[in-house]
Amino acid sequence: MTAPGAAADAAWFTEQHAQSGSAFGLRIKARVHAEQTPFQSIEIFETTDWGMLMVIDGCTMVSSRDNFLYHEMMSHPALFSHPRAKRVVIIGGGDCGTLHEVLKHEEVERAVQVEIDERVTRLAEQYFPELCASNHDPRAELLFVDGIAYMAEQEPESIDLVIVDSTDPVGPAEGLFNAAFYASCHKALRPGGILVQQSESPLVHLDLIKAMRTAMRMAHFQAVRTLTFPQPLYPTGWWSCTMARKHADLTDFRERGAATRQFATRYYSVETHKAALALPPFVREALGE
Repeated sequence: MTAPGAAADAAWFTEQHAQSGSAFGLRIKARVHAEQTPFQSIEIFETTDWGMLMVIDGCTMVSSRDNFLYHEMMSHPALFSHPRAKRVVIIGGGDCGTLHEVLKHEEVERAVQVEIDERVTRLAEQYFPELCASNHDPRAELLFVDGIAYMAEQEPESIDLVIVDSTDPVGPAEGLFNAAFYASCHKALRPGGILVQQSESPLVHLDLIKAMRTAMRMAHFQAVRTLTFPQPLYPTGWWSCTMARKHADLTDFRERGAATRQFATRYYSVETHKAALALPPFVREALGE
């Protein structure tokens, strides 16, 4: 079925989301790559208006046009909420966009990306080179191992920030959404350290967000905050991330540092940071705030 005004012979990639009874489609020129890895299926499309598109197991993952919304909000709010995050670990994040944003912060001395499927990164290097511009930064380390096992093996109080940039909580990512994994993160974080994880859509996944926040508190994180932001590519077009902090609160962030940052952003700002923290009443009620 074509959209009103679309050419009758136009090709579209459409992801149907049964839980919300909705779908999102992009008009495409061609599918330029497809493969089955040991972990998942990966497809790359060239679209007419959204640049390149990566699809994993039939779900939209990243496009050239709107990825900055997600990558900036998964990194900068947490980094500006920490006084000085020197060591950062990214679990997942195979397209390397979050790593690229993290390394814009000069205080970061080491950023380790732990992605289970190397093919995601190699395809991103080929089709999304702008996201991989920091892959050869001397502070960056790319590991292709299981993130759950990696976090379980980290030395206590050795990390300042853990970013869980994962796919949906099914398949390889399922074990990243429970109290056992959060306990590993809590142990590895220094006092005042922060865990931030993508937490799906507030419109259709409030039960999941609530369960994540409960599990984070069970893992002894003192403070938990959920931030929302637009993300057209994902179900409902409205997404979130949830931050949890060890032995400290999340009431403030380094507003002056964010305002005087020495790098460009396309979505993140002091104002969007504050707006993301201002949850609408129905979300606050559902989360018990």
